[in-house]
Amino acid sequence: MSLPLPYSIAFVCLSVATALSAPVFAQELETIEITGHHSQLHLTGELKDQLAQHNINSAGGGGLSALPVLNGMMGDRIQVLADGVPVTAACGNQMNPPLSYIAATQVSQIQVMPAVSKVSEGGDNIAGVVSIDTQAPAFTTNDTLSWGGGSAGFQYRSVNHAQVYHLNGQAASKHWFAGYSGNIEKADSYDNGDGERVLDTLYKAENHALTLGYQDADRLATVKYSHQSVPYQGFPGQYMDMVDNRTNAITADYQQQFDSVTFNGLLSLRNVKHEMGFFTDEKPGAMPMLTDSQDLTAKLAWSLALEGEDTLKIGQEFYLNKLNDYWPAVAGSMMMGPDNYVNINDGRRQRTAIYAQWSQQPSEGWHYSAGMRVEQVSTQAGEVQPYNSMSMPDMMMANADALAAQNFNAADRDQSDTLVDVTLLATRRIDDEQSLTLGVALKNRAPNLYERYTWGQGMMSSSMIGWFNDGNAYVGNINLKPETAHTASVSYRLEQRDRALTVDAWYTRVSDYIDGQPIGQFVRSAQPDGVRNQLRFTNLDATLMGVTIKGVVLLADNNTGRWQLSNNLSWQDGERNDTDESLYQIVPWQNTLTLSHTWDNWESSLQWQWVGEKDEVDPRRLENRTASYALLGLSTRYDWASWSVELAVNNLTDKTYQLPLAGVSVADFRRDPANGFAQLDGPGRSFNVGVTYRF
Repeated sequence: MSLPLPYSIAFVCLSVATALSAPVFAQELETIEITGHHSQLHLTGELKDQLAQHNINSAGGGGLSALPVLNGMMGDRIQVLADGVPVTAACGNQMNPPLSYIAATQVSQIQVMPAVSKVSEGGDNIAGVVSIDTQAPAFTTNDTLSWGGGSAGFQYRSVNHAQVYHLNGQAASKHWFAGYSGNIEKADSYDNGDGERVLDTLYKAENHALTLGYQDADRLATVKYSHQSVPYQGFPGQYMDMVDNRTNAITADYQQQFDSVTFNGLLSLRNVKHEMGFFTDEKPGAMPMLTDSQDLTAKLAWSLALEGEDTLKIGQEFYLNKLNDYWPAVAGSMMMGPDNYVNINDGRRQRTAIYAQWSQQPSEGWHYSAGMRVEQVSTQAGEVQPYNSMSMPDMMMANADALAAQNFNAADRDQSDTLVDVTLLATRRIDDEQSLTLGVALKNRAPNLYERYTWGQGMMSSSMIGWFNDGNAYVGNINLKPETAHTASVSYRLEQRDRALTVDAWYTRVSDYIDGQPIGQFVRSAQPDGVRNQLRFTNLDATLMGVTIKGVVLLADNNTGRWQLSNNLSWQDGERNDTDESLYQIVPWQNTLTLSHTWDNWESSLQWQWVGEKDEVDPRRLENRTASYALLGLSTRYDWASWSVELAVNNLTDKTYQLPLAGVSVADFRRDPANGFAQLDGPGRSFNVGVTYRF
């Protein structure tokens, strides 16, 4: 798809002219940090809104559980770290991905490292690393523990009557720290621009975190305990919903300085109990599905100061995920009984890694960063069983799941993969205002447990698998190979007193990309568009690429305040190499133009977001095309004394549009099959308010 010429000229010219503007990001190419973030979405927005400002899109899911999309790839292809810890999605629909455990009100810092991310930041990914930190210890100079402040706040969004209550506080001395942060959030299903209910988008969640810290001249120790409870969350693009998700996690982090060596150790344990089912008449049904999961993480790292202020970082890491996924029999059901359906039995995915990362201190001319990481990933799973083990193919009464279970149990299910990550970044400071960074990387990702071990081939059982929100059904493949990505990236930066420009481009060629290959069809209704595909996970080769142009211009800084214009234009493409057909959920053209104004304690913005037509779609997943659309947003915030208040209007014109990455509305199809598997609508106009009091 090509951008219409008038838009193309306008956007590119604006982005380049915009370049001619205010100081920007002085970090390295692959890292964007948000610390003490003040934006038009700080008091009233969601975590996915904060990530969207940095070219991380969101694929469909629940109101709390959208999957991030970075460089054309989503889900497990991105290494998401929560306080330095990777989190495994414990669900065949990825209803509890890593970002679902972090509330927007708890975030203290975000780092986004796309494409050529350093090997020390994490492995087992091919798209990049997103690292999010929550409350960090803030010590004082006092000898005794004393109150260090806190805040309480409330947010409301009219489009879904969302209510968010959040509270945090801390006490500290020069050696000790204790802090708490928590929030409770509840929302109804939202309305689209026509005032129609978008079914099954309601949710409720509760998050609590307690942090304890100790420091002295040479060491810092932190222990963090977190708890989350999600009693319900609707998933419009899935056949099931979340009816309970309870998580408890504890993370201990230790740092110590030894002369020229800094040691860091981290140990984390996470336990998840997850249940799918039905809870609302917006998508009724009866079918329990239970998942128990445990994550263990252990990381050791040493940073050594070398001659010339260079740094060598070496590390060892160990990860273990244990998973049991089973579906209790439903009394009186001929299809879902008489036995429990065992989807994954004693699943285990173990990673053992070592790495070395060398970084040269920035100086005149070129400076470099290079690293290598080697991981051994082993997976295992025990024997399984279907709801009904009887199969009588001679009487034309074959039970697809019974036959599939027999074949699965007879197969060799122990798999082992060796992953190698190699990265090289080279930065050239052209002059005081310009820099150029080149990067190349070889990265691997091994299949997850659901891609490898979900074995059911019946229509019902296979349609319970898949995190793509496409209404299709998925079957695992024990013999999947790891994905291998070769990536090249280039970044140009211009930073002047009143203007700035950043141009990022990347190209990735993936061998053994894990995708779906149709192996059959099933009919959900008598309507022509009631047909869906059954796909088996398979390896193929793919190519992805993209460009992002960001510009900022300082328009004025005088007695009327500071006026700034920014523009963010991005393009991505992804295709299968064998057929040149589009990969699934590739982001169309996007452009965001923002006029911001600050004056004393006021901060306001007017934002125009344009998303292009999505006409390059995946035919195997029966992906829908979507039309282009444009949205307006307006916000204003005022800070005084101990109070902060923000008023915002999203989708100011109450536009009706379809979300290009959200997938289909299974909930709407089930309500009325005549609607077919239509693309999910986006939210209509929303009046938002956020209030925070600091004490």
